[in-house]
Amino acid sequence: MTDFTDEELALDPHFADQFVQGFRPACQLYLISPPTIDATFADSLAAALDGGDVAAFQLRLKGLDEDAIAALAAPLQALCAQRDVAFIINDSVALAQRLGADGVHLGQGDGDPREARKILGPKVQIGVTCHDSRHLAMEAGEAGADYVAFGAFYPSTTKEVLHHAEPSILGWWTTIFELPCVAIGGVTADNAAPLVAAGADFLAVSSAVWNHPAGPGAGVAAFADVLQQARDGAPDPL
Repeated sequence: MTDFTDEELALDPHFADQFVQGFRPACQLYLISPPTIDATFADSLAAALDGGDVAAFQLRLKGLDEDAIAALAAPLQALCAQRDVAFIINDSVALAQRLGADGVHLGQGDGDPREARKILGPKVQIGVTCHDSRHLAMEAGEAGADYVAFGAFYPSTTKEVLHHAEPSILGWWTTIFELPCVAIGGVTADNAAPLVAAGADFLAVSSAVWNHPAGPGAGVAAFADVLQQARDGAPDPL
């Protein structure tokens, strides 16, 4: 097997510029819960959803058993259903099945998308963390994932950053593949524009919303300009 250097494997940052971009829906927000929540969090989620369009909400609570997560999930899932926001469970296929969630997000150690599909059926959205790896993303797509997530693109206060991705991987992916991609990791309204311009279909955001000084509604609203610019600059559908 041939060994390649990191430099030889690096993506050309202008790779996507060589191609005519086809139509893709405008970039949207993918909201991730804070690491810990309590029974009052439904009010915070409602405020966030009042702030602007959100495509999906992922419940990501580490260190709790599934019964505790399920109890916290009930009002949040109901709220998402009322607002037409996809309700995604992090890590656990079993919990996603138990709750009848709209989707499950799998890390690299959280199971095979093929097995998740057998359990959850054809309508449930399955996302896979692919870090900074083109290989992992292609594997996820072949395994039947509905979207792939790349990152971290920036330092994150939500989780330890072990993999750093460059925006060029978004352009590479969306030039070659139709499957949506999510940009994750330290994304804020101030640093999101390069990710949107590179081709992100979704921006996964957490701290920028929940820790916004004016509240979560203002946190979501802060992304309005960068997302509107993406809509204004998107190619017309054929």
